[in-house]
Amino acid sequence: MLTRAAGTVAAFLAGLALVVAAVLVVRHLTEPSEPELPVIPDARRPVVEAAVRACSPLSVPLLAAQIDAESGWRRDADSGHAQGISQFSPVTWKEWGQDGDGDGKADVWEPRDAIPSQARYMCHLYEVVKVVPGSGTRLGSTRLALAAYNAGPNAVLRARGIPKILETREYVDKILKELLPKYQESEEKYQRSEAKHTSGASASPSPPASPSPSGDPSGPASGSSPAATRRP
Repeated sequence: MLTRAAGTVAAFLAGLALVVAAVLVVRHLTEPSEPELPVIPDARRPVVEAAVRACSPLSVPLLAAQIDAESGWRRDADSGHAQGISQFSPVTWKEWGQDGDGDGKADVWEPRDAIPSQARYMCHLYEVVKVVPGSGTRLGSTRLALAAYNAGPNAVLRARGIPKILETREYVDKILKELLPKYQESEEKYQRSEAKHTSGASASPSPPASPSPSGDPSGPASGSSPAATRRP
């Protein structure tokens, strides 16, 4: 009797374990997964970080969100009206394009040229829209500067605000309401990871230096980141 009872209990417990496991699997499959955050491509991060130093209104998440909206980080993006990762029109590029990589040529298809040029142009647009109503706050001036980047500064000045152009309004909203919050969260996550990595590296003991061949212990140790139409 005891053996039969023990077998019954064991079978019950095994069945219960299967039910619990099934519930956990179903819960895992049905729970909404955390949305994947956009990231700045590794090859573009140094360029973006350097570019935002052009003026204080710019930030890494803002410039990244704008590039994402412009080209999805594609250096070969071509709308037929605007070109490259930062989507400059030929007219605007002629005025604002600059040689960022030091090869002696301002190339709209080269991100190391286009991204610094984008930041420089945005800084200019922040200055242009200062005379427009609504530019008194950081958010207001950013909305107007982005609208000017998309529709052209003259369109913003004539409208005394964001022009009634559907593409421009959708462009501004996409950057500020959809992409910017995600890139802000992504950047915070990246900075935490970098801080943790740096902290861990500094806490690790340094290996002892090997003596130089001459026997002098002070010698060196061995082994030491949809295209918008531009309107001028």
